[in-house]
Amino acid sequence: MFVGRRTLMGAGLAAVGAAVTGCGEPEPRSLPGRVEPDVMPPSPSPIATASVSPSGQAPYAADVTKALRRYLPATSQTVQHHGFPGAVALVLVDGRPTVHTAVGEALRYEAGPKLLPPARRVPMRPDSIFDLASITKVYTAILLLQQVEQGRVALDAAVAEYLPGFTGTGKRAVTVAMLLTHTGGLAPAAKVTGLPDNAARWQAVLAAPLVSGAKPGSTFRYSSVGVMVAGKIIEQVTGRRLDQVLKSDLTEPLGLRDTGFTPNTRLPADVRRTRLVATDARSPRGLLRGTVHDDVANHLGGIAGHAGLFASAADVAAIGQLLLDGGVHQGRRLLAEATVQQMLVNANAGKPAVDRERPYRTSAHGLGVVLDQRWFMGGLTGPRTFGHTGFAGPSLVVDPDRRLVLALLTNRAHPNWSWADPDPARVAVADVLAKAVG
Repeated sequence: MFVGRRTLMGAGLAAVGAAVTGCGEPEPRSLPGRVEPDVMPPSPSPIATASVSPSGQAPYAADVTKALRRYLPATSQTVQHHGFPGAVALVLVDGRPTVHTAVGEALRYEAGPKLLPPARRVPMRPDSIFDLASITKVYTAILLLQQVEQGRVALDAAVAEYLPGFTGTGKRAVTVAMLLTHTGGLAPAAKVTGLPDNAARWQAVLAAPLVSGAKPGSTFRYSSVGVMVAGKIIEQVTGRRLDQVLKSDLTEPLGLRDTGFTPNTRLPADVRRTRLVATDARSPRGLLRGTVHDDVANHLGGIAGHAGLFASAADVAAIGQLLLDGGVHQGRRLLAEATVQQMLVNANAGKPAVDRERPYRTSAHGLGVVLDQRWFMGGLTGPRTFGHTGFAGPSLVVDPDRRLVLALLTNRAHPNWSWADPDPARVAVADVLAKAVG
């Protein structure tokens, strides 16, 4: 049951929120306009199996690294991979890092795609910055729940109460909560191509119809449109762009300097050269590096609730730790504990799931987070385990019983997402940790 606005007020959560300073899942498989790739300076000749692993880690760090290496290209000159060109894994147990390892390459191909000579490739680093794809949805959920705590939004209110442009048959029954639990009956993706400007594109998102025959609140259907709309609600009630709210209400309080939208406009040139991880290299947009992979998010200017964030593994793990610790970071409360508890409880119990991409997934989902899904959580799976995945290759898994956070970021969409399924690697690492951490 969702907490409505009257219940929130009565429980005093709005007062708590007023004190606060302020993702994968399948994504649209579309052909991403052209951007020029960064010009890369010569770098040491990395090999596909290169790894960086700082000292002072748990003994099982070597097993995590070994598991990741199995999904790299076979040799430095192998053209096609069956997993990813590179990856970074960061594990926190009781808030302490026990694994932080990087394998492979952040940039391996140029547009075409074409294998780069070793001297022009960029090795993966523990602090490499990835396209988070649908993990963005977790951040949007946190920002929206902050607005709920401040009394600006009610989870049980109709979306149309905040966004008059949210029109269409049956859509008056779609509540704010349904956007975060993917039960609103909205389509997986929006059509925004061919429209004259961003205002028209957002109008198309808000006016996107329900899936034929859908009854809001009855069925889990994974929908990027729903979380795009959630992001728009945040902008509407705060009067600020989503990226501005993210910075003031989440990333700055957490000290997350690597996290944000449109990194090519905000990161220094040396960081873009050495730390940005590439994705697609075969689309009409050319090599994508620092430009969002998701085509709809790209058409919306790179800032949207469903995709567009870039971050390092350390920053992603900090989000997992924030939720694991009940909304507190270093003594500072960013979400009320009751809000976090509600966020992490299955809101879809007993509801069927419809997902063509992953017919084996269940409807278990909290407010913006995925729950209890073995297909990417592996041996860490449990009723309380939560997280999210992203189409470009990243994932976040949090196991409260083990007090464990796993940020596993890969560039499986570089240069071609159709080459590999990222889930086997996710499961392999989770299985290593499940055996090693009691």
